[in-house]
Amino acid sequence: MTINSIRYTESEQSSNRRAGRISPKPPPELWSPIDPPFRGVQALPSEGYKHSSGETAIIIDNGASLIRAGWSFDKAPRLSFTPTVARYRDRKFNRTVSYVGYDAYADATTRGQIRNAFEPGSSIVSNWDVMENILDSTFVRLGINGEDRGIGRPIVMTEPVANLGYTRKIIKSKPVTSSITRLNWGGEQGTEYLLKLLRLKYPNFPGKITDYQVEEMIRQHCYISKHYDEDLRNFLDWSGLGERDRVIQYPFNEQVVVEKSEEELAKIAERKRESGRRLQEQAAKMRLEKLIRKEQTLDYYKNLQQKLSNQTKKEIKRLLDEDEFKDEAQLDKTIKELEKSVRKARNKDVGITENPAEEEATFPLLEIPDENLDEAGLKEKRHQRLMKSSVEARARAKAEKEQEKARLIEEERLDNERRENDLEGWLEERRTFISKIKDRERFKADLGNRKSLASQMRMKTLASLASDQPGRKRRRGGDDDDFGANDDDWGVYRTVAIGEQSDDEEEEDLAAGLKAVEAQLLKHDPGFDESNTLEAQSDWSKSLVHAFLRGPRPFDSQSQQELHQLHLNVERIRVPEVIFQPSIAGLDQAGIVDIVADIFNHGLTKVPNQIDMLRDIFLTGGNTLFRGFEERFRKELRAVLPLEASIEVRRARDPLLDAWKGAAQWSKEPALNQFALTREDYHEKGLDYLKVSSSKNRSPWQGLSEYEQEHNLGNSLGL
Repeated sequence: MTINSIRYTESEQSSNRRAGRISPKPPPELWSPIDPPFRGVQALPSEGYKHSSGETAIIIDNGASLIRAGWSFDKAPRLSFTPTVARYRDRKFNRTVSYVGYDAYADATTRGQIRNAFEPGSSIVSNWDVMENILDSTFVRLGINGEDRGIGRPIVMTEPVANLGYTRKIIKSKPVTSSITRLNWGGEQGTEYLLKLLRLKYPNFPGKITDYQVEEMIRQHCYISKHYDEDLRNFLDWSGLGERDRVIQYPFNEQVVVEKSEEELAKIAERKRESGRRLQEQAAKMRLEKLIRKEQTLDYYKNLQQKLSNQTKKEIKRLLDEDEFKDEAQLDKTIKELEKSVRKARNKDVGITENPAEEEATFPLLEIPDENLDEAGLKEKRHQRLMKSSVEARARAKAEKEQEKARLIEEERLDNERRENDLEGWLEERRTFISKIKDRERFKADLGNRKSLASQMRMKTLASLASDQPGRKRRRGGDDDDFGANDDDWGVYRTVAIGEQSDDEEEEDLAAGLKAVEAQLLKHDPGFDESNTLEAQSDWSKSLVHAFLRGPRPFDSQSQQELHQLHLNVERIRVPEVIFQPSIAGLDQAGIVDIVADIFNHGLTKVPNQIDMLRDIFLTGGNTLFRGFEERFRKELRAVLPLEASIEVRRARDPLLDAWKGAAQWSKEPALNQFALTREDYHEKGLDYLKVSSSKNRSPWQGLSEYEQEHNLGNSLGL
């Protein structure tokens, strides 16, 4: 965490204690986004190759999300990494370096060069250069150095090129390909869907959300809801929202808040008071010095005034010029202002508040004609005219203020009399006002509906304006259009644009009137308190949008920590629900339960013992790992099948590794040699050759018999 600046504040506990309240909720549990692991330089395993022989197969599960590889005698794959490659040009050594799998996430440079081998959203290889690097890295990590210009071991690879990933229905070790059905929804589609939801939810999120992080969010926080519609309606209820809401905290740079104890806060307050006292003393000293200077100046001007009484006009002009006075009138005015200022300062020091009567202003020059005044007199006359206008304006404003005050007092008196004498009529006026506000809100909401009365009124206004004497042509010089001469004419623009009742001033009047009604209710109605006011009802704790975006706690827009948080709530059940309701994500397909029901009702009609198929439904794949999947699947499938049908549903021990383990088990069968494609076959028959067994040979599906018996598959419906 980078410290940008430091600000001091009192602790939340201290402020809550002083305000008489306790923090309502503890801080939320924070989850960190998980980035792809980078394990650094790893030693290449060679013991597997040493223990292998020419008959030991290399098993590669060539998945679009993970590549898993190992030897046929391994219980689990030795390698597991993403099918990604990043190429980096090392200028120091003048060579190109390739980073495969999680190594591509070594630093920012390699992460920016990542390329995937598969086409997005499918298991079809689209970048063969990347796939070649992946296979080369796989063989090297398994200890194969390629000294003999070959591998020397058979290879069993699942998810072959252009595989569409269909669900396979197996009956007595044979696939029934005619009943294959695919649901185009997997881990990558779920990741893309949640990423879109988060970007819509937080369009200005400052952090960078990656696909891998979103994939881990789905794995950690999402689950299958037992009752989706009901849970979706109640998910954002305040009761229990803190447990359902998951907070993902991204890295941030926050201002460090240093909390102060009560003793430290008391010391700081005492220092502030002491500083205030010193400032007050300094201000008092400065006021005293200023008062002394004013008194000295006043005494000097009074002495000058007395001295002028016995002097000639020439001497008087010289003395006035020395002190920059135009005449004796200006000197007299200055003396009066100083006396007033000195008197006011003395009264302030002793705590006397004086309210002297305002002296009536006089403007003698306004009565004198301009021709009797010189240039200086005309200038002074203009000044007095402005002063008179200002005085008259203040007098009018004061009179209007007094009249308004008297009007409000009279209205309050009349309102109280009406409430005491006619309570029902008084209440009816308030109800009418509230109805007016509701009608206005309804009118504004109807403006977006073309069939509403508000929209029809607007169209009627436009039609009447357009059809106002359409056939009449104006001639030059005969334009008698007087639109705009009357102020009411301009109201038509407001009527056409946003409706007849859309006036900003009326909005303010309604808001002020509503506050007045609330104040009266608070005063006279004991059942009406602060929690019933509009301001209290618009509080964040009652906002559904706030619960959706920020959870059950207040949001501080100045906190970088909270700005870098993602809240997962309804997304936790919405993303996995696509498996059962694909239409949520815009897929025009049936859900997994409908697919199974259709297979049973239509795809297995010619299969003997059709009802026995439901006694062993085998679930495998990453989507089955969602918490609650098996229970929800069994419950909804039971509802769409015949009553006499007996359902048995079970999940694989390790759904993610079934493909690799099945291939490893099958590679130990003698059938491997019958179905393997050799190097000679490839060179002789070409790229498009596919080796097909004869009816007398065992098929690869029959070769899985021991694996099925070991896992008790039998006649199963595999998903």
